[in-house]
Formats: sequence, structure tokens, C-alpha cells
Amino acid sequence: MTTNPKLAPGDDAPDFTLPDTNPTTSPGGVGAKTVSLADVLKGRRGALVIWMCNHCPYVVGSATRIAGLAYEYMPKGLGVVGICSNDASTHPEDSAEKMAEYAAKWRLPFPYLRDESQEAARAYGAERTPEIFLLDAAGVCVYEGAIDDSPKDAIAVKDQPLRDAIEDLLAGKPVRRPQVASIGCTIKWKQG
Repeated sequence: MTTNPKLAPGDDAPDFTLPDTNPTTSPGGVGAKTVSLADVLKGRRGALVIWMCNHCPYVVGSATRIAGLAYEYMPKGLGVVGICSNDASTHPEDSAEKMAEYAAKWRLPFPYLRDESQEAARAYGAERTPEIFLLDAAGVCVYEGAIDDSPKDAIAVKDQPLRDAIEDLLAGKPVRRPQVASIGCTIKWKQG
């Protein structure tokens, strides 16, 4: 269970500094470098912070779309980062080593960070995977929620609120729908 209220549109996003597992963005190996929210925002027009994991069927079903959004919008000034906070002792497929494998498999062009302590998830009030927080250049949340209305099946997508929010942010407009309920698996919290 989370300890903080969910980060909502208008709230300042909490900083984090977490080890990167993506061999593309951290070529020295798993955890060879750390990435902070300030790093993700530096010189950018905003940032997409994605709570995700390796085993959730909603993330697996959305992985290609997540990578596609990053490839499309990173060149337009959007920072992107994925974070996995699941307890790897109960869900070993979400270990740092497996995260590196999945980052390569999914061809993620952004850091995929390991939140071993689960402090980042608690600070954001993250509850599930995938769950999205879109921030403006100052680190203020402008969107929280879903990627689209069909995380398991790309063919069935009819509504893309995240894409709309990114387009609004990059156009300098207010985000038309700042919150859309996310659909996914719950974060696997450590016991005790």
C-alpha cells in the first residue's frame, strides 16, 4: 500500500535518484549509473515518468507503444524514464537483471530504473503498472493515469489520452484531460 497521496496534476513531482538497468542507456552494466528526475528533465520540455515492470500483462501488451511514444517524442524535447518498484523477492522476473533483459527485448530508448526501496513509488503514490505521470519542464505534474484505453491490445485502442496530453504539453496548451484512470497490475509491495 502507498503511504503518500497520488501525485496529481498541479503537484510538484518528488525527485528520485535510482540505478539504471537499461544496457543501452547505462552501458557500464546494471546499476553502473544512477538517474535523477533532474537528469530526465534537464534541457527538456517535460518528462514522462512511467511505472512499469516486466511481468504485468498490461505492461507487456503496451511495451511496444511505450517504446514508440519515447522514440516519437524524445526528439521533440520530452524526457522519458521507466521505473520498476516491484518486490523482486516475490516477483523475481522484476529483478534488475531481468529488467536489463526486458529493456533490450523491448528496445527501450530510455533509462529503466530500479526502485528497490520502493520509496519513489511511495513518494508518487504510484499504485499500478503501467501508470503514467507527465511533467512539465518545471517538474509539475500535468497528467496522471493511463497510456490508452486498451493496454493489453493495441488493435482495440480507441482513446489515447496520454498522446493527447503530450501533444498539449509540447504545444504549450493546458492538458485537456489531466487525469484518466490507469488500468493495470498493482505494484507488488514488500511485506513488513
